Amino acid sequence: MAAPKKDAVLISAVEVAREAAVAIAEPGTVGDHLAVVMEEDRVATHSFACTASAYPGWRWAVTVARVPRARSATVSEVHLLPGEDAMLSPEWVPYAERLAPGDIGPNDRTPFVADDPRLEAGWEATGEEDVDAVAIWELGLGRERVLSAEGRDAAATRWHEGDRGPASESARKADRPCSTCGYFLPMAGALRSVFGVCANEWSPADGQVVSLKFGCGAHSEVDVEQREPEKIDPPVLDDDREIEFTDR
Repeated sequence: MAAPKKDAVLISAVEVAREAAVAIAEPGTVGDHLAVVMEEDRVATHSFACTASAYPGWRWAVTVARVPRARSATVSEVHLLPGEDAMLSPEWVPYAERLAPGDIGPNDRTPFVADDPRLEAGWEATGEEDVDAVAIWELGLGRERVLSAEGRDAAATRWHEGDRGPASESARKADRPCSTCGYFLPMAGALRSVFGVCANEWSPADGQVVSLKFGCGAHSEVDVEQREPEKIDPPVLDDDREIEFTDR
């Protein structure tokens, strides 16, 4: 494809382009003229530095054009565009992927994710809506989706590496692990051999998922060192001793 022909009228329209940029920019933010590029025949773009502190590395781009045989340029478009070293906003991430543990409050609601890899169908669909609905009801499942293998692995990893896992400070200082504690309630299902729930109201992990190798100071079979009580002689009251009081 042939390169656009140079156009003296458009190339020399620096001040026309500058005035167009100044008209929409904040005062004092249109800097030096940087370059002019022929986009097409009778279409060129002038670039000016943007001096606004909020837009380092950006530039004002003003596109000018002229009709055939015209001897003056007219402004077509004015844009603020990023340069190679411009500071840009991070790539947009969907709301469901931005959430982090602790972000959800009591009144918040997470978006539905139809293809969540952490979940899989809790029953095998037949494709007939009425038949499937009856199957769910009769089986007593009540859940259309359950944890997938990937979902269980992600939860297990999160719990194992968390504050109730075997590497936590409490676990390292504990005398015995949760697996030997009478307050430990094993979980059902595939995670039973690794995790359970603490049922000791005196434990900091009460009501939380804990690793079998977690531990705390509220273990049911661990006692503190019993010290002999200090013996203190009873007080002696001498009723026969006379005490003299003198005025001072």
